[in-house]
Amino acid sequence: MTSLSVNINKIATLRNARGGDIPNVLKAAIDCQRFGADGITVHPRPDERHIRYQDVRDIKPIISTEFNIEGYPSESFVELVLEVAPNQVTLVPDPPDAITSNTGWDTVKNKTLLKQHIKKFKDAGIRTSIFVNADTELVKHAADTGTDRIELYTEPYALGYPLNKVEALEPFLKAAIAAGEVGLGLNAGHDLNLDNLKYFVENMPKLLEVSIGHALISDALYLGLENTIQMYLKRVKG
Repeated sequence: MTSLSVNINKIATLRNARGGDIPNVLKAAIDCQRFGADGITVHPRPDERHIRYQDVRDIKPIISTEFNIEGYPSESFVELVLEVAPNQVTLVPDPPDAITSNTGWDTVKNKTLLKQHIKKFKDAGIRTSIFVNADTELVKHAADTGTDRIELYTEPYALGYPLNKVEALEPFLKAAIAAGEVGLGLNAGHDLNLDNLKYFVENMPKLLEVSIGHALISDALYLGLENTIQMYLKRVKG
């Protein structure tokens, strides 16, 4: 059964735009859990333009669902993850000024870097995942880093879905098969939404988790957070 992890970064973005504590990020995390989300995802960046490092510290003790922290493995990020000890850490290759994640790791060129950090997290008992494009060779090399899972970067699927959903899914299906062959768990995320999510989940073998933030929080503006989470869960779990 695929899990739905809700990325609450956009809640923090809205809060930070005005200052103060409205909307409250901690309440959002609790409510997402209460409304049925299987996990909470946050992506703290160095400039703290949305989720702040202190938010990460504050969220961990107030939720019982899975906690996933995404980010580039800078020194401060690594220290934060080891301090907070989430259920999962997802490493992304974002430079500090990136607006959002826009590609996966080159698991050949960055293999040594990834191995070093993944060992630290696994020694601390934290499950690891790395952001990877739907490229079978990069998926196979990801296994050499020691990671437990990969998260497929799904924007190309989302862009191709309205044109030809079968063709859009094809490289992801191949990547999923490759992941299974080398013993990697499979997550996915980026630009999945109410339109394209169901087809993706139904046709991806052994998909463990999808992480969704921007589309889900945007839908919640019109549909309400509880209703939106239930709608996404219906597409994820059938």
